[in-house]
Amino acid sequence: MANTRSARDEITAAVTSWPGVHAVPGDLGELGFKLGRREIGHLHGDRAAHFSFPKKLWAELREQGRIVPHPVFPDSHGPAARSIENDADVREVIALFRLNYDRAVARNGLAGEARGEGMNAKAGR
Repeated sequence: MANTRSARDEITAAVTSWPGVHAVPGDLGELGFKLGRREIGHLHGDRAAHFSFPKKLWAELREQGRIVPHPVFPDSHGPAARSIENDADVREVIALFRLNYDRAVARNGLAGEARGEGMNAKAGR
């Protein structure tokens, strides 16, 4: 990495800058990124990112060389992984998170918090 931030820090800064996204530590040491209750993917330190995509999109991304099968589910089409070894991988991981973010927003809209519908807004209704 050419800059002084770790891959994890750089990816986290980018992904959590999108409306409605928050980072959540996982039970296995991973760092998940959620839009509302939906996880758009997670990081394992500075070395790997994991995602889930619809089967058709997974196949397209796999054919393009952007992802590989998830190591825990190597025979499944959907769970995916991307290793992080350099700055180009960091940019690609951010792009893959953005792909899942855009899909989630298109399907469900932004989480209530991002639309100004948090606890205080609901209490005033």
